[in-house]
Amino acid sequence: MTRLVHLGLGNFFRAHQAWYTERANALQPEDPWTYTAFTGRSPALAAAMTAGGDRYTLIERGASGDSAMTIRAVAHSIPGGDTDAWAAALSEPELAVVTVTVTESGYGAEPSGAPARLLAGLAARRSAGGGPLALVSCDNLAGNGEVLHGAVVRLAEASDLELARWVEANVTFPSTMVDRITPHSGDPLTVVTEPFSEWVIAGGFPAGRPAWDEVGARFVDDVAPYERRKLWLLNAAHSTMAYLGLLAGFETVDQAWASPEIRATVEQLWGEVRPVLGFSDDETDAALAALRPRFANPRIAHRLEQIARQGREKLAQRQQAIMATRVEAGLPPGEACQTTIAAFEDVVRKGQFRVD
Repeated sequence: MTRLVHLGLGNFFRAHQAWYTERANALQPEDPWTYTAFTGRSPALAAAMTAGGDRYTLIERGASGDSAMTIRAVAHSIPGGDTDAWAAALSEPELAVVTVTVTESGYGAEPSGAPARLLAGLAARRSAGGGPLALVSCDNLAGNGEVLHGAVVRLAEASDLELARWVEANVTFPSTMVDRITPHSGDPLTVVTEPFSEWVIAGGFPAGRPAWDEVGARFVDDVAPYERRKLWLLNAAHSTMAYLGLLAGFETVDQAWASPEIRATVEQLWGEVRPVLGFSDDETDAALAALRPRFANPRIAHRLEQIARQGREKLAQRQQAIMATRVEAGLPPGEACQTTIAAFEDVVRKGQFRVD
């Protein structure tokens, strides 16, 4: 019996939501929760997972060594194009939770987008007399639950008002903040990730859920402060290292972090964020203490060129938002933020990388 469905079978899901579920199942082995997982588009990973008995190895790659575990929380891996299997999975009476990792681009209104696919599954569930469930976005979108809710309901209202009313009455859309760096491994049955992981969740689960809270997931009333903490501490630091690092000839985060000058600018950035972040000094210190070894890990190759892409959009949410909040609080904009923006413009002028 699978009480979980996932849309977007890939490395991040297998390193994050499936990993949390595997560990929760270890606490109650007599009543495990398992996934029926669908790929986004390509059938290749589903075929590889099926051939491997739907088991894979998760390797946590720390600076000093690896640890590995077998993940069994995925019971069935199915190509995303199998619409009959999708409708059947969403119609299962026992289904309680659908998680989603399709990246930001997957939230459009096209028929192949996540909202349309989810709505088709919900229509099948309603026709089959299925009960309530939670749809949980785990993508890096601010207010991702609200975004998914709005996208699904708008599509329903445009085609079937009764279905839209059923969705509003029977489906919840919790918001989440997720964090775990998971590079591409090349082996479909091996997922490599960093030791650190975080999952913050706000919202209800009307049909139940795994005991994720007992294995590190944090349930809160409002996920927005944690999204901002990640954006302004982790992501803004990534932008600083990306543009200063590319100008200095570095390729990866650990190389940039090893530079005393770049590391000092990141620490200065964190000092600029601290008074406007909205967390206590103790909680901010704990978050920074977790970030420093992540950045220094030489065995997780997080490429600066990848981080640097879509720079104008990212800087607006990171450095420019920090600067605006500081000015609103009566503080100067912040030198480290300005240094990062200047470095971005310098990278654009040099034309070595597509970053804007």
